Amino acid sequence: MLLNTYEPWKFAFSSENDFENIRENSYGIIGVPFDSTTSYHSGTRLGPIVVREASFGLEKFNTIFNKELTANFYDFGDVNVVYGNCKATCDIVEETVCELADLKIKPIIIGGEHSVSIGAIKALFNQYGSLTVIHLDAHRDLAFDFIGEKYSHATVMRRAHEIGCDLVQIGIRSSSIDEEEFVKSTYNIQTFKNKDVHKHMDAIEYYVSNIDGPIYLSIDMDVVDPSIAPNVGNPVPAGLFISEIEDLLQAASHKNIVGFDVVETASDKLGDVTAVVAAKIIHDFLTLID
Repeated sequence: MLLNTYEPWKFAFSSENDFENIRENSYGIIGVPFDSTTSYHSGTRLGPIVVREASFGLEKFNTIFNKELTANFYDFGDVNVVYGNCKATCDIVEETVCELADLKIKPIIIGGEHSVSIGAIKALFNQYGSLTVIHLDAHRDLAFDFIGEKYSHATVMRRAHEIGCDLVQIGIRSSSIDEEEFVKSTYNIQTFKNKDVHKHMDAIEYYVSNIDGPIYLSIDMDVVDPSIAPNVGNPVPAGLFISEIEDLLQAASHKNIVGFDVVETASDKLGDVTAVVAAKIIHDFLTLID
């Protein structure tokens, strides 16, 4: 890399990808530029590039946590997706995460629509034998199918539950009657709705701090209030604020986070505010985990 250049297709502060000297137990970013089941605002296929570009507006020192980003992490670029075929794309993501596991690298996924998370979740569940998914979202994403499709942004957490994952859903404020009935019929889906976050953050932090075993953290950008992050696939009013996301990240960072994603940034504009917020969330996570 030349001294006076930068690579906007890589996340800021990422290490060089020297496969002969990969540092084990680091995190590795992969982008998944896919949005073929989007049902409202399209554009999440451009999420990986605008989020990466936005990361270059962030300082290495994080003033919120009074800490510098010192974690070693890599950016391996985008996976090859199959537009129009969600199942095939998710299979490619699963295979890629398995390849990262062979390198002893934990995945960070930049989406892309939320459907792509299931590829990483399946790979990690098979690797560890159990998995808790902490799911920050405005929606439950627990539909059995959506417009006849089993693989969709609206069904991703149903697929995760079917393979055996425990779910902790935070920020929920939109769901169907069928989804609510499904939650009532299960024993391993814990819900904290948006008002719980606003009023009872201490209880949520305590709950998260007591989760045992490997955790996958999945953040749909529509969990954030649309006054702050408007360009998402399905915006819903009355969302979470940045300070609340920071508190949740801080609580989760003390646990065994084996995978992480930030999905549903839907913008084709560099400098987009939603992309900046998504980049900040990834930056905060990387600052906290070291």
